[in-house]
Amino acid sequence: MEAPRHDTRGIVDPPGLLSRVRFRRHEPAEPLRRHVEWYWFIDWDLPEPYASHVVPHPSVNLTFQWDEEEGPPYGEVTGVALGLYTRKLTGRGRVCGAKFRPGGFRPYAPEAPVSRWTGAALPAEEVFPQATPDTARSVVTPATDAARAAALDAFLLTVPCAPDPQADLAMALVQRIRTDRTVRQVSDFADAQGLSVRALQRLFSAYVGVSPKWVLLRYRIHEALEQAGTRTDIDWAALATDLGYADQAHLIRDFTRTVGVPPTAYAQGVR
Repeated sequence: MEAPRHDTRGIVDPPGLLSRVRFRRHEPAEPLRRHVEWYWFIDWDLPEPYASHVVPHPSVNLTFQWDEEEGPPYGEVTGVALGLYTRKLTGRGRVCGAKFRPGGFRPYAPEAPVSRWTGAALPAEEVFPQATPDTARSVVTPATDAARAAALDAFLLTVPCAPDPQADLAMALVQRIRTDRTVRQVSDFADAQGLSVRALQRLFSAYVGVSPKWVLLRYRIHEALEQAGTRTDIDWAALATDLGYADQAHLIRDFTRTVGVPPTAYAQGVR
């Protein structure tokens, strides 16, 4: 399995966020890496509130959070967010999260399709009865990243996770969509995998939580967001073609609908 990427794909205005928080990624314990992509930690101590914005990945996240001025630590399971995810950060706090691989959460919660959690955030104990308040404290209160990662490892290794070939298939297919620029049409992709479009849609609903078309469009927007935030010489028409859009107008429409501003305005704002 690949190690955690060091890019900021999905974060809206990375310089703004990273100038205010400490953000790190760490690998989980080896037995967990099949299903958990990485752990991510954020700590902040802010003189004034800040709203962070993320174009989420097609992943379920388990987080343990502590807003020190608001109350005790708590756990939360967050399904795939369909729109822009906004989190207001105030005072002092931290989040320790486990990002499951797209398709990798279902073996930990096999009683329901992953689409049940899509667009939802709910207390962790509603999904994992093992996630007690003591669990949350054990994850977020240690001073070092190593200790926090070890606490996440200790918790997740206690959660039953039965082998599931369908989960493996879903993870492989999402990874192909993410990395293979030649994947542009769901129907062609389904044919190449020896599946009907309907079978592919059922698989993604059950194991990813969103449709294959949604995943394809989301990774296109992630790439456009990354390009807009890091380059000053973008040929938007060429990028639209490279990402599989029919034309530049379709890219601009999808970007604006997802991020809230057109790509050129976003690029100027970040710079």
